[in-house]
Amino acid sequence: MHPLQKLLDNNKTWADKVKKENPSFFSHLAQQQSPKFLWIGCSDSRVPANQITGLEPGQVFVHRNVANLVVKNDLNCLSVMQYAVDVLKVEHIIVCGHYGCGGVLAALRHESLGLIDGWLKHLGDIRDNHEKSLAAISNEALKHDRLCEINVIEQALNVCKTDIVQNAWARGQTLSVHGWVYRLTDGLLHDMKGYTSSTAEMCKLEESVKKMRV
Repeated sequence: MHPLQKLLDNNKTWADKVKKENPSFFSHLAQQQSPKFLWIGCSDSRVPANQITGLEPGQVFVHRNVANLVVKNDLNCLSVMQYAVDVLKVEHIIVCGHYGCGGVLAALRHESLGLIDGWLKHLGDIRDNHEKSLAAISNEALKHDRLCEINVIEQALNVCKTDIVQNAWARGQTLSVHGWVYRLTDGLLHDMKGYTSSTAEMCKLEESVKKMRV
């Protein structure tokens, strides 16, 4: 038997169910995609963007990496963002982290995990920038939660500072950036800082982040 036969069987069951409930679903989906949302999330298998937001296939454009980082020289992430903003004309970019993130915990503990250490160095920089406020939290679980939150806010700011978003705002395109954290234990999303939809609002967010780093 094919080692992944169960997944193939599940796919057929799902496709048959969808076609029975909505015969035109796949023909409509194949024509075009016009999502209003770009989701930049963690690769963690427990945080599926469509499922936790109740969105159907075709409604959210997704990029995922370990610890939901937005790094200025990551051409993969930036290419997804550029296509989403300039071609698909998404109206919202959501950076979504999650409590209990293994990448964040590794950075918090200064752990070495191998090749990924170079990637997590970006998180280490955030940890160091917020060292004082994190040091004030004695409970490691709460400190871990807080670093997950801080990371989302920092990454949302990174999104805002890209030429992709700045150019979109300059030409008057409707585009908002959001920072959310998902809690695995109750399935709820938590909004960290409202939303940012202009360069002026980005500057306010940047000032807020600078105060957090003190």
